[in-house]
Amino acid sequence: MSQIQPEPISEDDQIQQEFEALLEDYRKTNHRQKIELITKAFNFAKTAHKGIKRRSGEPYIMHPLAVARIVVKEIGLGSTSICSALLHDVVEDTDYTVEDIENLFGPKIAQIVDGLTKISGGVFAEKASAQAENFRRLLITMSEDIRVILIKIADRLHNMRTLGSMPPAKQYKIAGETQYIYAPLAHRLGLFRIKTELENLSFKFEHPDTFKEIEDKLAVDEKARNLFYDEFSEPIFNKLTELGYEFKLKARIKSVYSIWLKMTTRNIPFEEVYDILAERIIFTPRDGMSEKDQCWMLYSAITGIYKPHPERIRDWISTPKANGYEALHVTVMGQGGRWVEVQIRSKRMNDIAEKGLAAHWKYKSGERDESELDKWLKTIKELLENPEPNAIDFMDTFKLNLFASEIFVFTPKGEIKTIAQGATALDFAYTVHSELGNHCIGAKVNHKLVPLNYKLNSGDQIEILTSRKQTPQPEWLDFVSTARAKTKLRNLFKKEEKTFAIEGQKKIEEALTKINLLPDNENIVPILRYFNFTQRNELYTQAGKGTLDLNELEKIFFKPKTENVIVKYLKMPFVGGFSDNKQTIAPVSADNKVDRKKTVKLTDENAGKTYILGDCCQPIPGDDVLGYVDESEKVIVHKRQCKVAAKLKSSFGERIVSVDWATHKILSFVQVIEIRGIDKKGVLIEILKVISEGYGVNINKMNIETNAGMFVGRFYIYVHDTEDINNLCKNIIKIKEIKSVHRVQE
Repeated sequence: MSQIQPEPISEDDQIQQEFEALLEDYRKTNHRQKIELITKAFNFAKTAHKGIKRRSGEPYIMHPLAVARIVVKEIGLGSTSICSALLHDVVEDTDYTVEDIENLFGPKIAQIVDGLTKISGGVFAEKASAQAENFRRLLITMSEDIRVILIKIADRLHNMRTLGSMPPAKQYKIAGETQYIYAPLAHRLGLFRIKTELENLSFKFEHPDTFKEIEDKLAVDEKARNLFYDEFSEPIFNKLTELGYEFKLKARIKSVYSIWLKMTTRNIPFEEVYDILAERIIFTPRDGMSEKDQCWMLYSAITGIYKPHPERIRDWISTPKANGYEALHVTVMGQGGRWVEVQIRSKRMNDIAEKGLAAHWKYKSGERDESELDKWLKTIKELLENPEPNAIDFMDTFKLNLFASEIFVFTPKGEIKTIAQGATALDFAYTVHSELGNHCIGAKVNHKLVPLNYKLNSGDQIEILTSRKQTPQPEWLDFVSTARAKTKLRNLFKKEEKTFAIEGQKKIEEALTKINLLPDNENIVPILRYFNFTQRNELYTQAGKGTLDLNELEKIFFKPKTENVIVKYLKMPFVGGFSDNKQTIAPVSADNKVDRKKTVKLTDENAGKTYILGDCCQPIPGDDVLGYVDESEKVIVHKRQCKVAAKLKSSFGERIVSVDWATHKILSFVQVIEIRGIDKKGVLIEILKVISEGYGVNINKMNIETNAGMFVGRFYIYVHDTEDINNLCKNIIKIKEIKSVHRVQE
């Protein structure tokens, strides 16, 4: 007897179910219930998007619904934000206007929807190329109402969760800008769980094979990890129960992306990442005692069970992070000599860690009127005063301000100040006041005299020394690392350059008049060529500074041109080829355009003709790569994790193409492998035998250092692709004295 199959659910029922789930999430919150307003926004959005489908095939309204659910459930915002999330694509994709939204839902929701509409067509859209104004818009809307960026992050999170339906080139673009802007932005706003998921999803789409490899290794290790965790947490559970606390214990597993980052930055294999597991204690504080004191009490109880690592205690209770994060972290020695980090948080601290800014405001009391987060939001407005003309430079400056880790330093009077990790004495001067920075001649750190570029450490006491005669110098840009200092200095130098440019233009015009020539385009172009400038402004600035000999103008116009053919060709631009060779690339005709919807095949024959390899990251066949189509329609190939590629994905997304390695066994590339092992007689001979005899690989050069019976060697070898390197590493590790072998990726 055949079973009766349930009828497939209709689209309308599917939409209604998702809306009911949204209302259910909303009812569970402490927000004032405005079901009627949310229902009105849902019905309006549903009608506006009627008949429109997403690329995945589902009705479009499912996307705003999903974003609204993230907004309420994962970020913790209320009805205004839920309505704005439901309506966030209405103005962008339909005939309705912001005025229509304002008439129906009031000015606040309209303002947020307007902000979301502006940035959706701005820095992250197809036309964003290099327009700093679009990025500036994002910051303006963020500083006007932070809910705009919180909803935008929720929108991006849902797009990342459904990115599988997009073609590869789109995936790289969206994953790239997510990694470059959205994940760090979520981190700065305290949305740690969302930040982790965005990083993980970006990594999954950019490096699918590596992601799966690490995921599989985590799965293999899972049973042993769970057994260890149960054994480790049992005495902690018993002790906290004995103390009478209401608490939860949670295992925190390091994300795949974080594991990969540690492996690549420290050049270690998966097996040497020891902090995969951490313990999180979330407790309900008792009355009559401060949360801070209770955290230290729990710390005392835990270190009574396990021995703490003296250098790995992190106190973010006394001085919270700039994004509001509070917790007490201690690393203790568990069973079998394994170090485990324990994070101690109250329920309030955990809410702030999970939901960031929304929870931060929810718990805000009158004690500290201005938190570090509020101060940071003020600095956003400062950056908007004089943005960099180039969008990429502007984003870099903004990122400096946005995503640096913090350290805490003291003024001479003992006042505590937060500043970015890696900041110098000069950075600190500019943090206090621009004039203090402009006249800074040095500093005293812990009562000792230090130079302007001295890097500060947490806990330093710093006093700035000034002189009225001191003025900023161009090399100061190399002495600072914070966005505030860089912006102030660049603005100052821009003003100076403008003055020099006006003076220089006047000098060149006078010099041309002297030799009876007009200062028109026809006469300025030869001067630009002669002094090797591409921009008039550069020419005028240098003339204003007095670095050019303007008496030479007569030679340009009244001496015969003696440049021969060889010189002419030497001046032609050259583009990097492969290995140690340089190849001249023939220009590509305008007709020979790259089809950006198709995957570009990287063959030996086309190397240097239709594509070249990026000098910045030097990819080789087998690496995860993407392509960037330059102005001459040539494809520049970059590793997907390359820093230059990250900027290109964020600012020139429409130029990103999917590329695929074809068989490569002709071209050779220099790559570096690092080998560590026991310094024993004959071990080098064994290594060289495997490299040259076993694989016929040529060695370019090698550096070997020994210390206390151990050695570290870097071998520069010629290979065809990643398969060559992987096979080589597998066979070198078989030598008994060798402890680790890996490819060094710059």
